[in-house]
Amino acid sequence: MKRTIFQVIGVILLVPAVGMATLRFENRNADGPSILFPGGEMVSGDLHSGPEPDWAFTNDIQTVELQLNDPMASRLIWILEAEGRPFIISGYMTTFLGKLWKEWAFEADLGNNEGVLRVDGVRYPRSLQRIRQGDILDGVSASLLQKYVGVPAPSAEAIAATRAGIEAGESWVFELVPREVN
Repeated sequence: MKRTIFQVIGVILLVPAVGMATLRFENRNADGPSILFPGGEMVSGDLHSGPEPDWAFTNDIQTVELQLNDPMASRLIWILEAEGRPFIISGYMTTFLGKLWKEWAFEADLGNNEGVLRVDGVRYPRSLQRIRQGDILDGVSASLLQKYVGVPAPSAEAIAATRAGIEAGESWVFELVPREVN
């Protein structure tokens, strides 16, 4: 009887685990990420050319697709705009889960920072530059609080607390600067 119970429990656990592993494996070469799994190289969409846009248009967009070129993988990520420039943020960086889940941020910080941002079907070649300090973090913090925390008018104290978390390394901020495509 115990053996049958363990077999049933094993099957109940094994089937979803194999299904999730299969879906992740199948999505690794997809043109961009899915909601649950990282994707492969983003090849569809127009490649942006011309002057740098005012990134304020992303204030109405919750997530964008970001691909790093080494290793080649894409993911969905939040985007922030401050002073007309695009930024992404990676939270939980001092936690075990963050170190496991946010490997892309560690790769970008180590110098594997070339990639592509895809917003509304347009691909923007970018380099990710980590911002550890500076006044721009006030704007990034205010944008984060407004857009993703739901604080319409963040107080100076809330902005300072969010900035302190970034400067302490709890969250990492990357500016998405333009790069030339070879």
